[in-house]
Amino acid sequence: MTQSPWAFVPTLYLAEGFPYIIINTVSVILYGALGYSNEQITLWTGWLYLPWVLKMFWSPLVDARSTKRRWLLGAQSAMSAVLLALAGLICFYAVSHAPQANFNFFTLSLIGFFIGAFVSATLDIATDGYYLLALNAQAQSYFVGVRTIFYRLAMILGSGILVSAAGYLTKHGVAFPYNWVVFFGVLGVFFAVCAVYHSVLLPKPAADKPAAVTQARAWKESFSSYFSQANILYILLFILLFRFGEALLEKIVPLFLLKPTAEGALGISVQNFGLIKGTLGLGAIIAGNLLGGFVLGKFGFKKCIWPLAAALVLPNIFYVYLAAVKPGLAVVAVLITLENFGYGLAAMALTVFIMYVSQGKYKTSHYAISTGIMALGMMVPSMLSGKLQAALGYEAFFWVAFLISLITFAIVPLCFHIQAIDRAEAARQEPQ
Repeated sequence: MTQSPWAFVPTLYLAEGFPYIIINTVSVILYGALGYSNEQITLWTGWLYLPWVLKMFWSPLVDARSTKRRWLLGAQSAMSAVLLALAGLICFYAVSHAPQANFNFFTLSLIGFFIGAFVSATLDIATDGYYLLALNAQAQSYFVGVRTIFYRLAMILGSGILVSAAGYLTKHGVAFPYNWVVFFGVLGVFFAVCAVYHSVLLPKPAADKPAAVTQARAWKESFSSYFSQANILYILLFILLFRFGEALLEKIVPLFLLKPTAEGALGISVQNFGLIKGTLGLGAIIAGNLLGGFVLGKFGFKKCIWPLAAALVLPNIFYVYLAAVKPGLAVVAVLITLENFGYGLAAMALTVFIMYVSQGKYKTSHYAISTGIMALGMMVPSMLSGKLQAALGYEAFFWVAFLISLITFAIVPLCFHIQAIDRAEAARQEPQ
């Protein structure tokens, strides 16, 4: 009996969506709640992007060894183990009063998150590869929206609803940080259930087998063809710098919202953070993605890139206002939602740009290389952001971040000189 994709596509992408947001956002929230400095948090959690930067180098291993089905089942099981280990580590930290416990916890938990990042990046490769093998072309087109919705739903649940629930627990009898033990424990059990469920329900496509030995040659040719394409310097600069200002803000904003008012931050509760940033904010990003995709499809990249760049950059000034005025919760919620909506719009421009420069025989590999470079563009600024904020304070930091984000306007003109964009735009206008 053939298994319907409805039985496994939603759960596969729900499982794929959780780890990224937990590792890169929830880790920051956790360390902030435990009192670590912004400089320490941003420097070390910035390294957690590294597996997504490097995954292009080990994706051939996933292709060449075993099946995608086994890789994703193994990755889901490993993610369960990592999350349960983090829950146990937080529990040990809570009951330990040894002087070295603070240092040991930060080091060991960071190692746990780092292992989880490698597992998550591998799960991305295996899940997307399995999707292409288990579904025919018609089903792939039909379920592309379904997989995106469930991936985004996992992000809203992970940094929104569940984080808010962790804050709710502390107000209703669960002592801090045992609320985080519950958070990671629940997710660990979820991934264990996913691994068991998928081991039973996932079909075994005949095409799901190790790739031929020529994979190594294909890997070399894909890198060579990517970096030898025309205007490669412009392409690299655009991918690295388009979201530079956003990268500076990414890890500081959650800390600014959560840290005490005595430190110049807003001091909102974890529960409200989950509702505002994790639920309304991510919902706004999804809405921005949908609208951005629509206008790019209707009007084309070159006509849309300037307004979309403005939607990315200009709302960053909201954080200057929030740091200076410290308004009420309703104003915070509105401005955060608007800023995230602008980010969602602009993120689609970068996605389309990467699709346009990832063409030819090795388009899948080119896309992986581009997304790895994009992750590097997020990793480096985020690592430096804490040191900069610690030196300047929140208000001055947000002014500097806003001014630096204007670099986006400086690199937008590069798009109009990239031949791959011209070819893609011309193809888009051809009658179907």
